[in-house]
Amino acid sequence: MSSIWTVEVIGLVTLTFLVAGFVKGAVGLGIPVVALAFMAPLLGLKFAMAVIIVPCIVANVWQGLVGGHFRDIMRRLWTYLAAGCVGTWIGVGVLAGTSGDLLLGLLGVVLCVYSTVSLLRPQIPPPGEHEALYSPVVGVVAGAMFGMTGTFIVPGILYLQALGFGRDALVQAMGVTFATITVALAVSFTSRNLFPADIALLSAYAVAPTGAGWLLGWRYRAGISEAQFRKLFFSALVVVGIYMMIQAVV
Repeated sequence: MSSIWTVEVIGLVTLTFLVAGFVKGAVGLGIPVVALAFMAPLLGLKFAMAVIIVPCIVANVWQGLVGGHFRDIMRRLWTYLAAGCVGTWIGVGVLAGTSGDLLLGLLGVVLCVYSTVSLLRPQIPPPGEHEALYSPVVGVVAGAMFGMTGTFIVPGILYLQALGFGRDALVQAMGVTFATITVALAVSFTSRNLFPADIALLSAYAVAPTGAGWLLGWRYRAGISEAQFRKLFFSALVVVGIYMMIQAVV
């Protein structure tokens, strides 16, 4: 267990989740994309994905339970969530047997696409009468992407945003979704020996800096220009994504 408990690793994990928590508290962005952008190029994608498990579950369980829309969300999204769990299992299977460098490049592509979409904010058309068909299809694709790269945004959350939920219901639906698929990620990683006790303990430790960062971000939210912060943040993610793609092929 002592092999990963070095000053360098603990320092990187602490800084990473302080920043991830700060961004989450300041502008409501997801923790996984920030944490993976920091850790994956230095510690490897499989290791980084394992470390985000506990903070992501803790951060999203309360978000998914609070809001008063839980039953309606589950009634509408159960096929989407179930398919997402299946896709996550499949994606982790690919991750376990694939070169980390190759999937690091895929993560770079996803970060670039996600950042570009977030900057441009295009409106995806709602599925309408085809929702019953589209939900499990999008769910399994998004889950597979999550299992391979640790990001569910493309196409998962983009689709969720197109379903026409009200603001509060959408926030709760995203909490339910992230909590569900992260539990599926934990099960998939554990079954393939990718989440041993030492990494699980390090992941549990990451909850503390995540919470501290979130409190700082929430406290200083009023003094931050969200539009400028988002532009700077997503522009930086594009650079990180390009770096990951280059690193994967060099």
